[in-house]
Amino acid sequence: MWIAKTKVELRARLDAASRPVILVPTMGALHEGHASLISLAREKAGTDGTVIVSLFVNPIQFDRAGDLAAYPRPLAADLDVCEARSADGVFVPDDGEMYFPDRSVTVTERSLSTHLCGAARPGHFDGVCTVVLKLFLLTGCEAAVFGEKDFQQLAVIRRMVRDLDLRTEIIPHPTIRESDGLAMSSRNARLTPEHRADAPRIRQALLTAAGKSDVASILRVAGEIIGGSSYARIDYLSLVDAETLAPTENLAKPAILACAVFYGEVRLIDNIAVARAFP
Repeated sequence: MWIAKTKVELRARLDAASRPVILVPTMGALHEGHASLISLAREKAGTDGTVIVSLFVNPIQFDRAGDLAAYPRPLAADLDVCEARSADGVFVPDDGEMYFPDRSVTVTERSLSTHLCGAARPGHFDGVCTVVLKLFLLTGCEAAVFGEKDFQQLAVIRRMVRDLDLRTEIIPHPTIRESDGLAMSSRNARLTPEHRADAPRIRQALLTAAGKSDVASILRVAGEIIGGSSYARIDYLSLVDAETLAPTENLAKPAILACAVFYGEVRLIDNIAVARAFP
C-alpha cells in the first residue's frame, strides 16, 4: 500500500494505477464504519482496480474552532485499517497542500443544504462540496463511496455530481452501528463514559418515533426520549422529505427523521427512514 502526501505524489501514483479508481473520502479516525466503506470500494474495484482512501481533516467544513482542534488524528491506526481492508493507496495531504493561502473559489449548493446540518452549521456544506470536488478532480476516480449516516451529505454530493455533470458514480453504504445501536462515528471516542452510556437513546428515539402515525407524534416522541436525558441537548430534530430535505407534513411520501444531538461539546447525528403511507 502506497502513501501520497502531496498532489504531485498522488498524480504520479495514479498515472501508473489500474482502472477503475474508487475513492473513499474520510477525515480519518477510522472505525468499523469507515472500514466497511473501504471493503465496499474494494468489491467495486475488483482485483484489478485501485482503491484510494483520503485522510484529511478538512478545516473549511468546521463551524467551531474547538471541534476542529479536538478532532482525532490517529494516523498510524488509520493506515493499519486501510491496509487491513486492502486499500491500494492513501492520500494524506496537509492543509497547505489542499488549499492555497489566497484561495477564492468555493462550491455552494443552495437547496438541499439549507435545512438540518446546513442550517445548524453555516458554511459546512460549502466546505464539504469544495473538498469533495477537489478530491474527485485530483484522483480522477470513476466512483466514490459515502456512508448513509451522513444522509444530507450524501444527498448534497449527489446533487453536485448531477448539476456539474461529473462522471463520478456515488456509491452509498448503510450506517454501521455499535451493538447498542449508536451510529459509529469518529466523535464517539470523545464521549465521556456517562455520555457514551446514554447516547444510544438517540437510536431508540428514532426507532420508537418512526412507528407513530402522524408528524406531530413522531417529533414529540423523539423529542421526549432524547430530551429525557440530563446529558443530551438537541441541536435539531426534523422530519424532512427524502428527496428535497425540506420539512414535511406528508407521510404518504418517503421521509427522513433526522437529528443532531450534543453531548457536551460532542455533536452526534443520526437518521431513520419513514417510508410508508398511512391510511
